[in-house]
Amino acid sequence: MKIGIIGLPYSGKTTVFNALTGASAKVGGGAATAKPNISVIKVPDERIDILAKMFNPKKVVYADLTFIDVAGLTGEATDRGKDILQSIKTVDAVAHVVRLFDNGKLPTPKADIQNIDSELMFSDFAVIEGRLERIDKQTKLGKGRGLEEEKKVLEKCKACLESEKPIRTLQLSEDETKILRGFQLVSSKPMLMILNTGEDLIGKEIQDPDVKNYSNQPNTAVFHICGKIEMEISQLNKEETLPFLTELGINESGLNRLIRTSYNLLGLISFFTVGEDEVRAWTIRKETRAVNAAGVIHSDIEKGFIRAEVIGYEDLIKCGSLSEGRNKGLLRLEGKEYGVKDGDIMNFRFNV
Repeated sequence: MKIGIIGLPYSGKTTVFNALTGASAKVGGGAATAKPNISVIKVPDERIDILAKMFNPKKVVYADLTFIDVAGLTGEATDRGKDILQSIKTVDAVAHVVRLFDNGKLPTPKADIQNIDSELMFSDFAVIEGRLERIDKQTKLGKGRGLEEEKKVLEKCKACLESEKPIRTLQLSEDETKILRGFQLVSSKPMLMILNTGEDLIGKEIQDPDVKNYSNQPNTAVFHICGKIEMEISQLNKEETLPFLTELGINESGLNRLIRTSYNLLGLISFFTVGEDEVRAWTIRKETRAVNAAGVIHSDIEKGFIRAEVIGYEDLIKCGSLSEGRNKGLLRLEGKEYGVKDGDIMNFRFNV
């Protein structure tokens, strides 16, 4: 999973990046021109830790999460902004860091959100308008056959943008989503609003109604964090972290909360493969079919899929072993159409 971090200059965007990744990227540079900061982290999962103790494998592989922190945007359609947004075209979700702390100027979260959304929408509008013009030219030359559905969904998106709404707010069918996928439209990506607060709001509910209302938008989640404090926490060792969190009244690290929020926003779950060689977490979308989950591991397993041996995580822990799970009838065989559940332990039977 990849998450692109965006925001206005001095929103604390890179501070939040450091807080989430434990990195030490330079902060306070405003609208920097440097290349994006990129960091890959392991997704903490207590279930993997417990399975590793049970199977004592040679290798333990956690799911990973890539954060891409781009230079500050300005909220205006510029060539520089276009270049910056190019870096997040391939991400699964966009995290917009919004300043909610006082840095000598009162925060203006609603205006900041609107400015960044406008820049994303301007970028998409240019892409869509350009493609529609090319489709019209092809149609006039008698080469527009088969482009009707593409034109229809692009016009739907264009109308959405003209009404000053990002494409993520549209209700799109699966076929429409497939058509749009190749365009990598940035305002169509699920949005995580990260409200970067001051220390005075740690552990408190955000009361600003304009900001809270964004959580009601489709494909949008709102999350708050004190980036400055969380960055300090990320630099501590594990023994120091818990007492510091407790002292501040923070029940869970910002990273863990963000991962959970992101998984919910994107509809993601984890399944596991286990054995003496390797215990590994795999990330898929909810209700992914067993045959497609097999393809996440290797395309040959998907092509030659026969059956999947499946046991739920909780059932395996209660049984203590796969053999005991089989004896109790909890380790079962499932076919191609089985919808994989979060925490399923799976072994795929296949033939190629």
